[in-house]
Amino acid sequence: MKITQPIQAYSNALREICPELNLDEITFMCNKVKVINLEANTLYLKAGEIQRSIAFSFKGLLRSFYINDKGEEITIDFTKENTYAADYDAFIKQKPSKYFIETLEPCLIVNVPFTAIQECYKKFKSCEKFGRLIAEIHLNKVQNRINSFLFYNAEQRYLHFISRNENILNRISQAHLSTFLGIKRQTLTRIRKKIIQSI
Repeated sequence: MKITQPIQAYSNALREICPELNLDEITFMCNKVKVINLEANTLYLKAGEIQRSIAFSFKGLLRSFYINDKGEEITIDFTKENTYAADYDAFIKQKPSKYFIETLEPCLIVNVPFTAIQECYKKFKSCEKFGRLIAEIHLNKVQNRINSFLFYNAEQRYLHFISRNENILNRISQAHLSTFLGIKRQTLTRIRKKIIQSI
């Protein structure tokens, strides 16, 4: 297999999450993936579909969203470089997703098939640990989002977001960010203006 930059980045990410993975295990996992190019504003996943592969972003930004009963798009996640885009619960159960995943920019993605992941779990014990660690990371991310709505006000949610995602802030529209934060665009504008004036 040719070791391209996206494959190398994926390999590095595997090691970072689970240092116990050895060369044979990483090589086996990397041989199962495919690198794909997607243009901006392309749907990687549609609601109602079963997600057959998980997307590791080497280059480009994606967002996950659902459409509420008013027909509004509500953003629930952003996927930046070196992270995964998935409706994780639906993916591991191979059931239809309730969410859409779209590219916000041209993306270079490492596509990791569900069948390949299952094959790795059966073949290598360390891969089972890797799967558990990924699940823990996802659970922690979901819990942090729940906590942000329970315990933070709108301004605190915004400040918390930019403290962790400053490098993608200028790559996200106010419309997408406001729905992610659970606020109106006008509220987000007021919060940003207040913060700028206080500097």
